[in-house]
Amino acid sequence: MNGDGVDVFTEHRGLLFSIAYEITGSVADSEDVLQESYIRWARADTEAVDNPRAYAAQIVTRQALNSLRSAQRRREDYVGPWLPEPILTAPDAAHEIELAEAVSTAMLLILETLTPVERAVFVMREVFGFEYGRIAEAVDRTESAVRQIAHRAREHVHAKQRRFTPAGVETDRVVTAFLTAATTGDLDGLLSLLAPDVVYLADGGGKVNAARVPVLGATKVARLFLGLVRHPLPDMTIEAAVVNSMPGVLVRSAGVLDMVLHFEIDEGLVTGVYVVRNPDKLTHLGARPDSSDRP
Repeated sequence: MNGDGVDVFTEHRGLLFSIAYEITGSVADSEDVLQESYIRWARADTEAVDNPRAYAAQIVTRQALNSLRSAQRRREDYVGPWLPEPILTAPDAAHEIELAEAVSTAMLLILETLTPVERAVFVMREVFGFEYGRIAEAVDRTESAVRQIAHRAREHVHAKQRRFTPAGVETDRVVTAFLTAATTGDLDGLLSLLAPDVVYLADGGGKVNAARVPVLGATKVARLFLGLVRHPLPDMTIEAAVVNSMPGVLVRSAGVLDMVLHFEIDEGLVTGVYVVRNPDKLTHLGARPDSSDRP
C-alpha cells in the first residue's frame, strides 16, 4: 500500500470516527475500530478501489458492527442505566441539525434499541447518506434487504424520537437559570424550568455513586438536584461545555473531572438530564466528530 491509504484515513477521520461512534456509542471502542480498520485497509488492494472514502467507511462499519455485538453482551450486566461515552462537540456543530441530532445522547439511546444491523444501516443511510449498494456490502446483505431494514429502522427511530434544541444562546440561558436555581435552593425556580415528564439518567457503572434507576417527573428531579447541592464535591468547579451537541457542564473536584452533565431542552424546558460519572467514560472527551465531512 502506498501513502494514499494514510491520506484517506487522515482526511476523512472525522467521518470514520462519527460512523464508529454512532454505531458503538463508545469513544474507546471507536478508536479501536479505526485502528483495526486501518490495518485491514493496509492489507487491501486499494489500487482497485474506485471510491476510497466510501470503501474506508464500509470497513469501519463492518468493524463497528463486530464491536457493537461484543459490547451488547457486556452491557447486559451493566450496573444502572447505560449512557454513551460523552464527547465534546464544537458549538457550531448544532448549525447542522442532522449531525447534532445524530450524536445527541437521546438519539444514541434510541439507536441502542435497534438491532446491530439496523443501527448500522440507519447511521450509514439516514445520517451520512450512503447509497444502498454501499451499505449492502458493508453489512453483508442484499440491496433489497437493506432497503427494508432502512425503512424499518427509520420508522422505529421516528416513533421514539424526542425533539430537542441543539446547544446555543437559548439553551445556555435555560441551563444558566437551572444551575442558579439549583445552587440557591430555589425549588420553584427549578420546577419552572423542568418539563412535567423530565427524565434524569445517571451512569456510574457501579463504580461511583449514581442513581441506579431513572428518576422521572419534575418534582423528583428538582428535589434530587437540591439534595445534591447540599452535599457539594470538595473544591468543586463547573465549566460550561457542549456535550453531544447538547448544552452541558463539566464538574471537577479538586481539579479532577468527576462528572459530565448535559441537558435535553425543548421549547425552553429541560426534558432530559444525562449524568455520566463512570470514570472509564471520562477519558476521551477531546474526541469529537467533524461535521465538515459529509457524503
